[in-house]
Amino acid sequence: MKEYYEIEINGLKRNLPLCPLTDKLYIGAFVIFGDVELTKASAEGLLKLVPREDYDYMITAESKGIPLIYEMAAQSGQNKYFLARKAPKLYMRNILKCEVKSITTAKKQTLYLDGDDAAEMKGKRILIVDDVISTGESLHALEELVLQAGGIVAGRAAILAEGDAWDRKDIKALQYLPLFDENGDPIPHKNA
Repeated sequence: MKEYYEIEINGLKRNLPLCPLTDKLYIGAFVIFGDVELTKASAEGLLKLVPREDYDYMITAESKGIPLIYEMAAQSGQNKYFLARKAPKLYMRNILKCEVKSITTAKKQTLYLDGDDAAEMKGKRILIVDDVISTGESLHALEELVLQAGGIVAGRAAILAEGDAWDRKDIKALQYLPLFDENGDPIPHKNA
């Protein structure tokens, strides 16, 4: 069985370790933590897909989206972005929350948004940013938080769209990420 899948993202090649979801289905694990060059290149590519004039603020979910959204904010000259946390913090007030079941997490999680952030989002166009969109569950939870806050979902952007997420017309992604069979071979996809 193959252990890695080579992918190219905005001119950079990386080897993604293949990880089992089931006995017959594997995913390519994409982690930007610790890879400054990839984070910067990904942010640059996404900002070309979603121009700054198309949104007022960005939001992501803890934790793999944090370096990406930070770099996107820095490159675009924004001084503010929002973060949905995996647990409430002592400093958070009037918390909004939404449950999510992610493909890479064993159990349901809850995402939390600080009430002060929610108040700032009200009536604003919010770009949802993530590293990988697969089933869309995390994306849906972020959308719910934006709507609860009275914000307007202005778009959805990710570095990678995995499997059928590549077919979604409401997502802008830099690259397609296939799913893999038990041999580590990419499962053919009709639109990739």
